[in-house]
Order: sequence, then structure tokens, then C-alpha cells
Amino acid sequence: MKIKKILALMAAGTMLMTMGGCNAITIDGEENVREGSSGNVIGFSVSTLNNPFFVTLTEGARKAATENNVELVVVDAGDDAAKQTSDIEDLVSRNVGVLIVNPVDSDAVAPAVKSAMSQGIKVIAVDRGVNGVDVDCQIASDNVAGARMATEYLMELVGEGAKVAELQGVPGASATIDRGAGFHQVADQSLQVAASQTANFNRAEGMTVMENILQSDGTIKGVFAHNDEMALGAVEAVAASGKDIKIVGFDATDDAQKAVKDGKMAATVAQKPDKMGETAIGTAVKIMAGETVEKSIPVEVELIK
Repeated sequence: MKIKKILALMAAGTMLMTMGGCNAITIDGEENVREGSSGNVIGFSVSTLNNPFFVTLTEGARKAATENNVELVVVDAGDDAAKQTSDIEDLVSRNVGVLIVNPVDSDAVAPAVKSAMSQGIKVIAVDRGVNGVDVDCQIASDNVAGARMATEYLMELVGEGAKVAELQGVPGASATIDRGAGFHQVADQSLQVAASQTANFNRAEGMTVMENILQSDGTIKGVFAHNDEMALGAVEAVAASGKDIKIVGFDATDDAQKAVKDGKMAATVAQKPDKMGETAIGTAVKIMAGETVEKSIPVEVELIK
């Protein structure tokens, strides 16, 4: 028994220290998770932990799990849709009671989620939806409204008819789709969209894409980025160009809020990722207790300027 416990602790420690391979973070030890066959474990497949927004979301979930005295397994997909499918299959094999999913790609994740649900596992989608799947609960900000709010403010700053650029998130992600929709609802009517390019929610890519856009068209007056990481990348590119370009992001990360305060960004849309994580765990606990939960739980947004 002592040897078994030592080996289990070593395995759990290896999972925590090595972020390669399965990239798993557990609140409880690996031994407890594997023995949790009664369905009282919550599994959480997060799109990436290389983004402050999702780190905060995960921290909110972990805090709520501790407060509710439930076991939680968090697995990082590393922004890899194929890996997320494998992660979900692994969580299902562990017989988790509830599966929380934050999709890398809202289309690509659908088959794995459908399979989990067909095996009786309840599924909660958080921040991003699962396309074509009627999950048990969806917890998210109104991304369309938030993007519309951001674009309306950008228009106030640059003037109607001005040229603007859009930095898009990961293709296929519901946040990309919804924020793009909100942006175009305003921009297509009142602004000139000179460029719409993907930067995959990544700061370095945001800088590179923005540099390329500026080389192609130096008359751009504003930028809407689907998240703050890309917006902050655009800030670097704009600073290097010496131009006065208004940049609005989405997520209200700490870095972005500081950039707004310092005048480097015009605004960001504030979500509450910690609240999303807490709500997801609270909802999962209710589901495991046999309680009825709302199909959709919205989390409010606001403009920080």
C-alpha cells in the first residue's frame, strides 16, 4: 500500500511539474482522480493556459471547487483542437460526473462532446459554445453585444467612414465568430474595413499581423482586436510605426487595463472570467446533486475606457 501511494504521488507530481505531454493540472492527486469512478469528479478541458484570460477563468474554477469540496481535473489543450478531443476522451474514460468545456474550436470539439453526452455525462460549455450540440448549460458573455459596444466606441474616436482593421481570433471559435459579427454589425455600416486578418488570439501574432497591415495601408485610423492579447501586440506594432491609431480590445486583462490607463489602448471590453469559472463549478455541483439548471447563464460585459 505504501508503495502504491508513493507511486501515485510521484505520478501526480510529474503531471503538475511537466506541462508537456498531457498538460494536466489537478486539484486532487492522480490516485484520487482515477479512483473517482462514482462520477463525483468534475473534468475541465480548457482551450489554453497560455492566455491570462483563461488562466483567470481556471483560477476561478479551482477556487470554487475547493470551496465546494469537489474534485476537479483541469486539462490544457494548448490551443490544439485535436489534443482537446483526446483530452475529452480521457476525461470521459475517467467517468467524470460533469464535463466543463472551453473549446479551442467550436466545430472541431462537437463530436467529442456528443460522444460524452451519449454516455450520460452532463456538459457545460464556458465562454465559447459547442456548435450544433445542445449542451446542458452554456455560460458566456454576450460576445456580440460586447463587440458591438467596442466598435461603436471606436467609431466615436476615429469618426464615421474612417478606415479600420480587425484582428480576428482562432478560426472556428465561437468567440471569434460572435465578436466578428458584433464588429461587422457596426463597421460594415459606418466604417471602412480595410483589413480583417487572423492572429489567433496571440500577442506575437497580433504584432506581426498589425505590422503587415500597416505596411499595406498606412491610412488606418483604428483597430478592433477580438482579444486583448492581439490588441497588445497591435500596440507594439503601432508604437514602432509612430502612427496615432486607436486600438480597442476585448477581455480587460490586467495588461490591457494598464495599457488603457497609460493611453496605449483606447478601450477594452471587460468580461469576468473568474466569475465564469466559479459559475461553471457551481452549476456542475447543482447538476451532480440532481438539481435543474438554466440552459444559458449570461455574464455581463462593460466597456473599460
